[in-house]
Amino acid sequence: MIVAEDLHFGYDERPVLRGVGLEARPGRVLGLLGPNGSGKTTALRLLYGSLRPERGRVSVGGVPLARLRPREVARRIAVVVQESDADAMLSVREMVTLGRLPRLGTFQRAGDVDRSVVDAALARVGGTHLAARPYADLSGGERQRVLVARALAQEADFLLLDEPTNHLDIRYQHEVLGLVREVATSAVVVLHDLNLAARYCDDLVLLDRGRVAAAGSPDAVLDPHLLERVYGIGVTRTDAAGHPQLLFHPLAAVPERLPA
Repeated sequence: MIVAEDLHFGYDERPVLRGVGLEARPGRVLGLLGPNGSGKTTALRLLYGSLRPERGRVSVGGVPLARLRPREVARRIAVVVQESDADAMLSVREMVTLGRLPRLGTFQRAGDVDRSVVDAALARVGGTHLAARPYADLSGGERQRVLVARALAQEADFLLLDEPTNHLDIRYQHEVLGLVREVATSAVVVLHDLNLAARYCDDLVLLDRGRVAAAGSPDAVLDPHLLERVYGIGVTRTDAAGHPQLLFHPLAAVPERLPA
């Protein structure tokens, strides 16, 4: 379990997080929600040690994150951030093989075991047929699958993702989050789309101006009155296939009554 307690953090004396606490529990997907500037990505970076909190602490499996060496953190936590072109010249197989680096010794090259893990990771995300292709030639949805495969190749306990559906069309948004839900032992996902969060997350933390506005199940957190206050937009809620479904409208407008 990843536990964050009383996290405080700011940039250039500008507070971003104030007293944030959360738990990423085994076998569950935790969604981090909130308007732009609410601190979602900053909170995620604190969870995997890219940033250090000014106050508070993060622990992984009961061990303070600050006590773990970078290689040990990489063995425990796999991270999927928004894609860049830094590795565009690599093939898909080479990209996924990068996930094995925390498991290799200094100057050690990937061996048969590592290649088997890479093959299994690609197969798990439905990407075996992509192995020889240049990463730069892939579609957005294919790239996200490859990045998830790279994270799986780390064989880490936790998977952390920063807006994995960004710039993807509707089909790939659902494919990627369905994949995360299927393959991850435990995951923390930063999301903007509240309906995707309702569909794919077990637990939610809603941030508002650097503080936790609500935490709990999607049913509890996705309350229209709370969301209207946090996002400044009208919200009407119904249910679809057992999940909350949200419709949005300007606060000054009155939505049509939904059919029973």
